[in-house]
Amino acid sequence: MYVCPMKTLTKAEEQLMHILWELETALVRDILEKLPDPKPAYNTVSTVIRVLEKKGFVNHKSYGTTHEYFPLITKKEYTKFYFSEFMEKYFNNSFSQLASFFTKENKITMKELDEMMNEVRQEINEKEEGS
Repeated sequence: MYVCPMKTLTKAEEQLMHILWELETALVRDILEKLPDPKPAYNTVSTVIRVLEKKGFVNHKSYGTTHEYFPLITKKEYTKFYFSEFMEKYFNNSFSQLASFFTKENKITMKELDEMMNEVRQEINEKEEGS
């Protein structure tokens, strides 16, 4: 597992990372094929991939002048980082504030809230058993 000082990705960077997480390894043309229409220029995708490489999210293997890219950060690692940042910025790291916000804004039912609580309990139990 590679750990870099992580930063939040731009929308374009995140879009390419999702494709790399799905494909696991890819050439620029492979990534380009997965992008929705209207597709960006090849050079645009190549530039964004190189930015991701400089940020420590991606690395490559060279085959002559061709580069095969692969993620250094897993989707789970980035998701954990992203939500930690999100929780800190918007909810003062308070899960109760987060739950309250979503309950008010999304009109969550008691059944949905119970399901969420059961999932959280299950995760906590699994974490405690693994310790």
